[in-house]
Amino acid sequence: MTESSHESVPSRQRKRFPGISSRAYEHPADRSALVALRKLSGFDTVFKALSGLLPERSLRLLFLSDSVRVSDAQFAHLNSMLRDACYILDLEKVPSMYVTQDPRPNAMCIGLDEPIIVVTTGLVELLDEEEMRAVVGHEVGHALSGHSVYRTILLFLTNLALKIAWIPLGNVAIMAIVTALREWFRKSELSADRAGLLVGQDLQASMRGLMKIAGGNHLHEMNVDAFLKQAEEYEAGGDLRDSVLKILNVLPRSHPFTTVRAAELKKWAESRDHQRIMDGHYPRRTEDKDTSVSDSFRESAAHYADTVRTSKDPLMKLVGDIAGGAGDLGGKLRDKFTGAGGSGSGGSSGGSKGNSNGNGNGSGPASENGSGSGGGQGES
Repeated sequence: MTESSHESVPSRQRKRFPGISSRAYEHPADRSALVALRKLSGFDTVFKALSGLLPERSLRLLFLSDSVRVSDAQFAHLNSMLRDACYILDLEKVPSMYVTQDPRPNAMCIGLDEPIIVVTTGLVELLDEEEMRAVVGHEVGHALSGHSVYRTILLFLTNLALKIAWIPLGNVAIMAIVTALREWFRKSELSADRAGLLVGQDLQASMRGLMKIAGGNHLHEMNVDAFLKQAEEYEAGGDLRDSVLKILNVLPRSHPFTTVRAAELKKWAESRDHQRIMDGHYPRRTEDKDTSVSDSFRESAAHYADTVRTSKDPLMKLVGDIAGGAGDLGGKLRDKFTGAGGSGSGGSSGGSKGNSNGNGNGSGPASENGSGSGGGQGES
């Protein structure tokens, strides 16, 4: 990227990440899906050819004719943030950016051949400079990850589902794809939040921005710690019925709930992975072609296993208990058919072995052994 592309100097010094791969900040579930897609030979070419039916040119003309294009002459402060974000994440081509009249605070990155970033006037008026910088970094993160293509498909299919809802069963297949894309996109939003933090490098500003999106421009009435406690209460509160309602509530959404996003971002900001990136240790784009699909899926599986294990949600606890019980049962069945649990002196020995593995009455070790057994069998 040429120096002339970034003439505006940031208001404070920020670290830059030359050649950074989007894998550095992508959520495990988001990353595994994207790596698998990228590994398919010719996938992008075929996908874009099939996507030729999408009205991308119409979208570009619409924003060009009925929105304000960000430049040195229009919304210059946003243009400076955009170029700064691309400089920090080393995105070679600065995407086009538009401000569109809409009182609802929102931003998106769409486009098939080239990403377009769109922010609403409601968002511009709601956020201060550092909060907005995190949002611009969020959208540039989407562009670097290649999310704009799939986001455009999601928008198109969502509109298509509405148009063909009257066709018997026609809407079912489309909505199945839309639901799957939404699940992926919610994970991609967590990835982009991380990119926004890498660009803004101000966790408090990111937290404030999410609070404002949830509660409006009333910072004097809000508190970050109390906001994060809402996420804890949301995750842990209620019974199994509430857990099911949480799932039903989130299914039609393209974004995770704001309290959940804030909690996830804070957790990542305090992690070793984030610190390593800030120290300059991160995967490079030049290494993307050598990325292992199986490693990415293992990371994703490990993330979900950790989520189930540490979650306070009643349904997740039940899943963990069932998994632990299944592992314990598997161990007992294995002992039964291998003769380890036989009678006499052998049976005594087998029983001792079982206790040493945590299959005794102690709930802690037994649970750990159950998880291990289940995980091992899952890998095989």
